[in-house]
Amino acid sequence: MEAAAPVVDCEYLKEIERTRRDLRALISNKKCAPIMLRLAWHDAGTYDAKTKTGGPNGSIRNEEEYSHGANNGLKIAIDLCEEVKSKHPRVTYADLYQLAGVVAVEVTGGPTIKFVPGRKDSNVSPNEGRLPDAKQGPSHLRDVFYRMGLSDKDIVALSGGHTLGKAHPERSGFDEKPWTNDPLKFDNSYFLELLKGDTDGLLQLPTDKALVEDPKFRYYVELYAKDEEAFFNDYAESHKKLSELGFTPPSFLKSNTPAALLAHSAIGVAVAATVVILSYFYEATIRK
Repeated sequence: MEAAAPVVDCEYLKEIERTRRDLRALISNKKCAPIMLRLAWHDAGTYDAKTKTGGPNGSIRNEEEYSHGANNGLKIAIDLCEEVKSKHPRVTYADLYQLAGVVAVEVTGGPTIKFVPGRKDSNVSPNEGRLPDAKQGPSHLRDVFYRMGLSDKDIVALSGGHTLGKAHPERSGFDEKPWTNDPLKFDNSYFLELLKGDTDGLLQLPTDKALVEDPKFRYYVELYAKDEEAFFNDYAESHKKLSELGFTPPSFLKSNTPAALLAHSAIGVAVAATVVILSYFYEATIRK
């Protein structure tokens, strides 16, 4: 069952900004950016473009879904988000989880990702099996991401988010290794490590190796390894796309950021007040 969309007015936008500040403090203090990013990805990554089901709708909070094998350990992130949700009950879970992913990237030095609020919550979880399997190769990655409506560039750019975090045996079955030497810093080192090969004792899963084995994927790996700015630009674009799968932003937000809208609202109020005052003095002058 899908809840009604939140009313995205000026007060909701202000609440989103307060939520952002609380998430920033939480993620910095708990050093939990990797799992928050994973939470956002996994809530969004169930989207099916053909059936228009799944996607970033907060359904991962349902036990049925967070119990899926691919979501092992994510109850930790869900519980951490509850600390913020309790302070901002009006903000939907769907917005909260995607905002957590955006903030996780930003507080670890990654690119600024435009965030547009207004996602509906859903209590309906998709069947298990829609998320990537790290033991698979290029064709599997394409099957999963093409189903969402994403491209080869999106696949590689989003994979670069593995610059954060490490494997946990109890969650993934892989050895406890990070992908990079600094798993709490968002940069392009994931791609540099991919091109070195499995030589430094860092984590490289079959889906990671697929990115250098497939010529179309490798093109972007090499590009991002030599040009971090290109990676940041493409990552921000792909992350935003992932976070909005199946979501139609309110029309007045499509070309504006929440911060700009808040400023615009403030200016609008000031202009309206000025018009009222000038009208008063104009009428008073006429009456004299």
